[in-house]
Amino acid sequence: MSTMPTPSQFEFLRSIDTPTVCNLLEVVAPERRGFGYTVRHLHCPFPDLPPMVGFAKTATMRAQDRVALGEAGYMNKRLDYLDYIAAAPQPSIVVIQDLDEITGFGAFWGEVQTNVHKALGCLGTITNGSIRDIPQVAPGFQMLAGSIAPSHAFVHVVDFGGNVNIHGMAVKSGELIHADRHGACIVPTDKIGAMKVALVELSDREAKIIAAARSGGGVAAIKAAMTG
Repeated sequence: MSTMPTPSQFEFLRSIDTPTVCNLLEVVAPERRGFGYTVRHLHCPFPDLPPMVGFAKTATMRAQDRVALGEAGYMNKRLDYLDYIAAAPQPSIVVIQDLDEITGFGAFWGEVQTNVHKALGCLGTITNGSIRDIPQVAPGFQMLAGSIAPSHAFVHVVDFGGNVNIHGMAVKSGELIHADRHGACIVPTDKIGAMKVALVELSDREAKIIAAARSGGGVAAIKAAMTG
């Protein structure tokens, strides 16, 4: 499990977007340049929400298979899953992998589940599966999903607390996640301090190049900004 960032570190991470997080990790942890983030498109129905920063609560699900949803054994699993979601660390982001052959066959996330999970300290979800009930989703609950679908079919939790993979991002329970309309990224908590320091230099360098590009000085000005 990741160590708990300080309040100021949480504030810092919430102030930047996910591409900037990836850029900063390239500087302070260059070995992470090729992994630790989603690599395919995820639907984001609420692109204007601020970035969410929380600890991963991992799960797997299916919706094609018929299961005895009312049986005591499955109900116990559902209740244990809720305990897992409500437990520390918080705030959380549910990272749920759809294992179905037809991914997104049934939506786990809709009006009910978003309200339940928000009440248990969850900021949102990242899933390769589907979502629904977009207008009725709990206010402020962010979703990044592989698809949008109308039915929940036979949706059920298969397991929770294990390792999952969402569009190339391999996630362990308890890892810190940063996500917004662009996708999601795992943040090593021991790198946050260095990321904050690196942001100043990164911002100055990018601003210099952009200013040169807008200056009308052509390729010479851009080259000078890139190499100076």
